[in-house]
Amino acid sequence: MNRLKDNNSSIPIYEVFKQKYTPEEKVLLAEIRENLVDLAISSGEDFQLNEAKLFNDIKNFLFNRLSFESGNMSGEYIDSLSRKLLQDIVGYGQIDPLIHDDDLEEIMIIGINKPVFVYHRKYGMMKTNIVYKNEEELTDLIDLMARQINRRIDQESPILDGRLMDGSRINATIPPVSADGPSLTIRKFKKDPFTIIDLINYKTISLELAAFFWLCFDGLGVKSANAIISGGTSSGKTTTLNALTSLINPKERIITIEDTLELQIPHEHVIRMETRPSNTENRGELTMNDLVKNSLRQRPDRIIVGEVRADEAITLFTALNTGHSGFGTLHSNDARETITRLTNEPMSVPEIMISAIDFIVMQNRIYKPNGVSYRRISEVAEVVGIEEGTVQLNKIFEWNPETDKIENVSIASRTLSEIAKLSGRSLNDLYKEIGNRQIVLEHMLNNNIRSVSAVNAVIESYYSDPQKVLNQIILNG
Repeated sequence: MNRLKDNNSSIPIYEVFKQKYTPEEKVLLAEIRENLVDLAISSGEDFQLNEAKLFNDIKNFLFNRLSFESGNMSGEYIDSLSRKLLQDIVGYGQIDPLIHDDDLEEIMIIGINKPVFVYHRKYGMMKTNIVYKNEEELTDLIDLMARQINRRIDQESPILDGRLMDGSRINATIPPVSADGPSLTIRKFKKDPFTIIDLINYKTISLELAAFFWLCFDGLGVKSANAIISGGTSSGKTTTLNALTSLINPKERIITIEDTLELQIPHEHVIRMETRPSNTENRGELTMNDLVKNSLRQRPDRIIVGEVRADEAITLFTALNTGHSGFGTLHSNDARETITRLTNEPMSVPEIMISAIDFIVMQNRIYKPNGVSYRRISEVAEVVGIEEGTVQLNKIFEWNPETDKIENVSIASRTLSEIAKLSGRSLNDLYKEIGNRQIVLEHMLNNNIRSVSAVNAVIESYYSDPQKVLNQIILNG
């Protein structure tokens, strides 16, 4: 078991229980590992472990070896040792317990003879009792991960960027890129992803703003709003984007495009596409722009780009200007900077195209004095047009740090006005509809309906028969 250890340091300790082996058992573990590596090499890239078969193979190996060397060994000891060895072999060695802890966001190995650091979802940055004492062990771990994702890392390609089988995102470097030796960073994703109800509960977004987005992203079937979610590194952009996708009408066909698959969209009709780097052996590079262009041939209702960075921006905005709907994330510090980044190299989106975006949603990571952080949507700005060569923005929601509340600061919303005009409904009708959707979200919040499947079921029911859902909420008090 792992435990959080209180200490007097400014960085708390995350203590990991370590498997203990006798010298003889360490020799057996090394032999089994070596046999597995030989088997993987001889089997080629498609080699995969069958844990049940491997467990039996380990038991047979130990039984034959130990019975021959030590006489009659107990079956209980061989069974126990087999399980210990299996846990080490099929996992990631010392850091395997960290990989399986859902409370950790990040695992950071900064070199040999230095502690491994982790970022805990509740306690922030922590220092573990794990230390890699030789470069070979750390290099072997990185090589193992590279083989699992069919990539290579060597002096010609000293950077590894990819996704493990459990969805975790990895980045590794070796010399000459990292002068002090190999490094490894693993970004983990929750097995039970945050939903829109979680974000309301954690005050990342307000009930009112969530209901407003729900109506705008739905668009009542006449105009689905587009949005760019901007913020700094680890500000929670992807988490918020993922949660907001649950508000999309389930009838829509969604195509997602990412460098590393992170989005877990709770819709049935989703195509997920992932780029491929040029260092993948014997295979050509597939860029974001390649995949955005390809998505336009797949009849998408909604295109979602995990991170907009380069020439794919023009392709995306061309799609948005021709009637498609879309979301994307972008690294930026405020709404005006988002526009500046989009319209300058390497994205170079013409200013006239920027008006295809309805909302720029800014998200920040705010740090407390004790090092613990929290995320907030700090600003929602509406793109309202271009005047004298400058993109005009209308701030409609803003986070107040004194009250820790997201406040509606708008006089009017251009997006709501367009939806009203195209749907033939009044603005008062739309405000009433936003109020109804807020009732539904508040019902889920008050009744702890927060899992992906549960939230999705309620939202789908509302799309199917809104009045029935509202009547049930009123009936149940």
